[in-house]
Amino acid sequence: MGVSVNRRKKKQQKEQVPAKVHIKTTRRTRKLKVSSGAFIAPSFLGVLLFFILPFLVVIYYSLVDSPISGNFVFLDNFINIIGNSAYRRAVHNTAMFSVVAVPLAVVLSLMLAIVLEAKLPFRSQFRTFFLSPLMVPVASIVLIWQVLFHYNGVVNDMLGIFGADKVDWIKSDYALVVIVILFLWKNLGYNMIMFMAALASIPKDILEVARLESATPLQTFFHIKIRYLSSTLMFVTIMSLINSFKIFREVYLLTTDYPVDTIYTLQHFMNNKFRNLDYQTLSSAAILMSLVMIVLIGILFIAENHFGKDVEG
Repeated sequence: MGVSVNRRKKKQQKEQVPAKVHIKTTRRTRKLKVSSGAFIAPSFLGVLLFFILPFLVVIYYSLVDSPISGNFVFLDNFINIIGNSAYRRAVHNTAMFSVVAVPLAVVLSLMLAIVLEAKLPFRSQFRTFFLSPLMVPVASIVLIWQVLFHYNGVVNDMLGIFGADKVDWIKSDYALVVIVILFLWKNLGYNMIMFMAALASIPKDILEVARLESATPLQTFFHIKIRYLSSTLMFVTIMSLINSFKIFREVYLLTTDYPVDTIYTLQHFMNNKFRNLDYQTLSSAAILMSLVMIVLIGILFIAENHFGKDVEG
């Protein structure tokens, strides 16, 4: 009888230990959740205050006739802005600039990375040369371009040696070419470093197998390197696309509010609407631009998943 009682007590003690451990684990988990929430709360509040709420305000402004009256007009602001000739001109110029500048920024930086990947003399000096624009302030960049492409600037002086007439580059039809060159000069170095890092991470044994199989450099590049560069290509393309929409700072410092028609961009349009306190038109233009960016980035993600899905395997 006494033996059975002792066994029952030991069994109860064994059943109580896991319960205590479970309670301690639950308390520890609760403390971790509370502490994690406390750490995340400032960042979440910052995102809510400076990103989510302003975005909701922009949507609200695009659906009313005025921020003061607050009468809902739904899609009337979008219809009016699409019929605006200045907006259509800005969209056309921005699209033309992105179509020209972004592929050039990606392709040229990839070519530079491939060239500098080889053991060339003065390779580090070349890298420093292409990275130097990242350390130059925007005001200094604008000053350099004014010196180069002014009517009495260095470029016209050099062309005058060959008997060419002077051109006011920034105020002519060639202004888009000047801005594209400025964009490339500023962004090639960063893109090149990204590609060089991606090229260095390609497994050497795969390249060695391709060499032993007598694969040509072009075959190795298109069938191996491009697949391993797919994620970097997508990242560089997205960053170049975003930067092409941010070229407004340089163009504004070069040409002020109303440049020549060829470089009047969406940023000029929205900046002028902001100065005129036309918030509903500004908000509608911003939402349309955001939708276009979302579609373009979605297409890039689909392309990257298609071409790079077999790399990990």
